[in-house]
Amino acid sequence: MAVIQMSRRELTRLRVLIDLSDDRLTVEAAGRLLGLGRRQVYRLRRAFAVEGPTALVSRKRGRAGNHQHGETFRRTVLSLVREHYRDFGPTLAVEKLAARHGLRLGVETLRQWMIGDGLWVDRRHRLPSPHQPRRRRECLGELVQIDGSEHAWFEDRGPTCTLLAFVDDATSRLMVLRFVASESAFDYFRATCLPGNTRQAGRVL
Repeated sequence: MAVIQMSRRELTRLRVLIDLSDDRLTVEAAGRLLGLGRRQVYRLRRAFAVEGPTALVSRKRGRAGNHQHGETFRRTVLSLVREHYRDFGPTLAVEKLAARHGLRLGVETLRQWMIGDGLWVDRRHRLPSPHQPRRRRECLGELVQIDGSEHAWFEDRGPTCTLLAFVDDATSRLMVLRFVASESAFDYFRATCLPGNTRQAGRVL
């Protein structure tokens, strides 16, 4: 029969769970002793009832920690990242390294390696974007944005055409809508110069 090696913390949990199972402790009291919430205590008690003391032993025991990767392994990983995954973030790079090269390591480990090698910059140290968001104009008519959208607007009842749309920046109000055969400067000029466009907002032509 295998001997279960338990840490002092795990032994404390064992004693508390035995008392909890024997109704010598309430869930609330067990939670205070273990520093856990009610849900965690219930989950731990269920696992203890099924697996016994084994349920209290950390699943990570016996596994090599990420910090135990050798220097050769680290250099190999960084070489592959530099050659194939330079534009990848750590999370996606870890997936590719495991799927394509059979190299498995934690995301946080790779992130720190990439930062140290200059292959990744964490968010705290990234430069702010030079493109600041533009505030909307305050008044109707200060800025009208125009765009064309090619689509089968009439489905099978007519040919594919382009819808020119004039949208006021301040209010998102549709100023002019015009169907044309194709998007061109001449059609924009015609839509702009149509009489009454500034007075008949939302007009479809």
